[in-house]
Amino acid sequence: WEMFKESLKKRASNDADYKDCIKDLLTNQEVRGLHNFVQHGNVSRLEHSLFVSYKSFLLCKKLGLDYCSAARGGLLHDFFLYNRKVEKPYKGIHGFAHPKIALDNASKYFNLNEIEKDIIKKHMWPLTIVPPKYMETLVVSCVDKYCATLEFANMGGKKNLIYLKKLAQI
Repeated sequence: WEMFKESLKKRASNDADYKDCIKDLLTNQEVRGLHNFVQHGNVSRLEHSLFVSYKSFLLCKKLGLDYCSAARGGLLHDFFLYNRKVEKPYKGIHGFAHPKIALDNASKYFNLNEIEKDIIKKHMWPLTIVPPKYMETLVVSCVDKYCATLEFANMGGKKNLIYLKKLAQI
């Protein structure tokens, strides 16, 4: 029973810390508007970004890394404001183009630190060729692939997404 109570306390503490890291991002209408775009399968881009953000936050916190930058970069890593299956406001292949578009959008609305910029710009590594400069970027890049796999395969991600939507109050 004591272990269970301790686990609940730790989760509540993590949740409070996570919300503190991203609260200003979630008040932005453009970020909230990501809910209108499908990302993987039947998961919205906002749901996917929250999933990546929260899992990256937890992993970076456990590893003693900058978990706030990971949470913020993870939430903004796919901050492109178009339906990639209908529109193509860029040249080339989406996988190569969207990190720069997401970084431009995020920079327009928010003051980003160097780690957050690196996360957004290089989250598609190794596709983006230039490797991550920070461990937090590597974490978010790997977590992004993990979350996308769960979403595509419909492997239990919905339960996590329901929890995260409640946590983010969306």
